[in-house]
Amino acid sequence: MNLQEEDKIRKAFENKDWNEIKVQNSWQIFKIMAEFVEAFEKLAKIGPCVSIFGSARTKANNQYYLLAEEVAFKLTQLGYGIITGGGPGIMEAGNKGAKRGGGKSVGLNIELPFEQSSNDYIDSDKLINFDYFFVRKVMFMKYAQGFIVLPGGFGTLDELFEAITLIQTKKIARFPIILVGKEYWSGLWAWIKTQLLEGEQNINLEDLDLVKIVDYADEAVKEIELFYSKYLLKPNF
Repeated sequence: MNLQEEDKIRKAFENKDWNEIKVQNSWQIFKIMAEFVEAFEKLAKIGPCVSIFGSARTKANNQYYLLAEEVAFKLTQLGYGIITGGGPGIMEAGNKGAKRGGGKSVGLNIELPFEQSSNDYIDSDKLINFDYFFVRKVMFMKYAQGFIVLPGGFGTLDELFEAITLIQTKKIARFPIILVGKEYWSGLWAWIKTQLLEGEQNINLEDLDLVKIVDYADEAVKEIELFYSKYLLKPNF
């Protein structure tokens, strides 16, 4: 942490007593509620969607950007809409593919210090801006029929492991989670197997089945189809 950041934190708390902090926290609850209400009202109308995750830093000529766009396009041909984090990179690719396929293109954008802006491929009535990560994450879980996860950083990993944890602990119903890019994900998954499972026995063998790893758009889409046919389920059309 540099001196500028330390000074910013110090100023945020100076001249505040505990009662002022408690009052601010109380009012903050209403802002959180407002975000939930707006998101519930908008997303309840969109129908079945698949969430696509990945890095905001991925460039438009990157293989994973092109792959995300193709996955999104193919999913729209099956009747799914696409939900992304609303920003650039892989998120933009997902919305672009949805737009190209004539499907619903949803963006759950987050307000960040570096001012992440929403991409141009989100339907105008399906862009929601959030201040709170946890509210946004609830929306991803509640309204997605599946997760497609392409290479990304900490935020992508956060969404991935949140979904795995909630399914593992049966806090939400199971849905397909597909990692796209074997070269990118194989090292992480090998570590999970050797350390979490075989080494410390912190997970069960069947937990590994919660995730599929593929390389191609057709494989990712097929995994969504197979999941719902295998479990005799239907997406919420």
